Amino acid sequence: MDDLMVANLGDHLFVVVNAACKEQDIAHLQAHLAEGVEMEVIEDRALLALQGPKAAEVLARIQPEVAEMLFMDVRKLDINGVECIVSRSGYTGEDGYEISVPSEKAEALAQALTEYEEVEWIGLGARDSLRLECGLCLYGHDLDTTTTPVEASLLWGIQKVRRHDGERAGDFPGADIVLNQIETKDVARKRIGLIGQTKAPVREGAKLFDANDNEIGVVTSGTAGPTAGKPVSMGYVKTEFAAIGTEVFAEVRGKKLAMTVEKMPFVPQRYYRG
Repeated sequence: MDDLMVANLGDHLFVVVNAACKEQDIAHLQAHLAEGVEMEVIEDRALLALQGPKAAEVLARIQPEVAEMLFMDVRKLDINGVECIVSRSGYTGEDGYEISVPSEKAEALAQALTEYEEVEWIGLGARDSLRLECGLCLYGHDLDTTTTPVEASLLWGIQKVRRHDGERAGDFPGADIVLNQIETKDVARKRIGLIGQTKAPVREGAKLFDANDNEIGVVTSGTAGPTAGKPVSMGYVKTEFAAIGTEVFAEVRGKKLAMTVEKMPFVPQRYYRG
């Protein structure tokens, strides 16, 4: 239904939802709360993302404890005199942090961070190229409610206890379909990475064809690949065309451009695991 972050802060879970899906996420959680569990919707916090190879060095100047954190660690920390919830995470494939800060303190903290010469503002376009180059899905594009984790090659997101013969098998949205796909490996389409054989970027919505001009899939994300140095795309094709090295053709402005199915990530992920 969505991709979101859940942190265990001891006596409660702290959930960071996908902004575009927050209404449906909140409604779903409220409808399925276990007995004795309460949910508080937090409306007065902002989220800052500090990403890149110098992120730890910079943030540690303000709060040295962040240097001890590993990828996906979450802590409550004082940052510039403000209690923040800091995770060593992000959606760029780079090392970095996401900082949940009270809304009224967000601008001051952002200004404090950008005073360091290593730090610059970036836009969503820059973040989008980074997440695609490191093979991360964008909800609403590469993922939606019609796509299963099996089709999307995201099986790591389903714990063994939720699979057949697990202690808590099933009992999640789409479980019957998803568990059957895991058992039978019978899926009609698969998410793949694509490298362009020309210099032209192939963007979302481009149809994919085989060598015989049969339509076999569609591109769901695509960019020029500024770090990879070549056009990179992500999409779905019929399963028989998903093998690494397969040549397919993308339709761009009436022309068929050759692309090759490639293993993702296109650029190595640099999460800090110690």
